[in-house]
Formats: sequence, structure tokens, C-alpha cells
Amino acid sequence: MIVLAACTAIGGLVALLAGAYGLQRTRRVRAAGNVAEALVKPPQPGSDRPLLQFVIGDGRVIEVVSPVPPSKRRPLPAGGVVSVAYDVEDPRETVVLGGERPDVDRGFMIAGAVLVLAGMVLAVSLS
Repeated sequence: MIVLAACTAIGGLVALLAGAYGLQRTRRVRAAGNVAEALVKPPQPGSDRPLLQFVIGDGRVIEVVSPVPPSKRRPLPAGGVVSVAYDVEDPRETVVLGGERPDVDRGFMIAGAVLVLAGMVLAVSLS
């Protein structure tokens, strides 16, 4: 049972860290990044996320996989245009403006914290 408690706590810690990283990354790119208009291209075979093609400040053309999947609210149709913020130092780090999902990241953090606490309670009650 101690193994179950440890696995629960470790899984929760991974979820907590993933959510925190997602929030931090989005905030960092939005705050320090440049904004560009990106052309939405069809997804590559085997992928559900479209490609985004945009020109950065020095004139280079960058093509990245969309950091968010298409949704009913934001379908990202091929040939469409979306605004993206990109990290100046690493233009592959992008955020689709208006497509951020902080609630998902916060959900991961909350679920992770609950699992860490559950694992700790299990470990204490079993010892």
C-alpha cells in the first residue's frame, strides 16, 4: 500500500509541475515575445494540430506545429490567419493569442496538488 501512496504522490507531483510549467511558459512568451500574424496550414499526416507559418523580425519564415488543437471555439481552418506571440530567442516557442488555456493548466495544478495530498495521507495512515 505504501507503493500505491508513493505512486499517487509522484503522479500528482508530475501533474502539478506540468500545469505550473504551462502557465509559466505562456506568461513568459506573452510578456517577452513579439506578435506576428501566422498562416494556418493543414496538419501533417498523423497529426491533429495544424502548422502555423509566420515571419519573424529578421525576415526568416518559421513553421511550427500549433501549440493548441483546433476546437469549436477556435477551429484553425487551413488558409486562415491567427495572431501568435513568439519568443525572440527561440521563435519555435509560440502562443496562439486568444487560444491560451490557463484553465487547463490550473486544472492540472489543482488535480496534482490533490493527488500529492492524497498520497501523503495514504502514506501517513498506512505507517
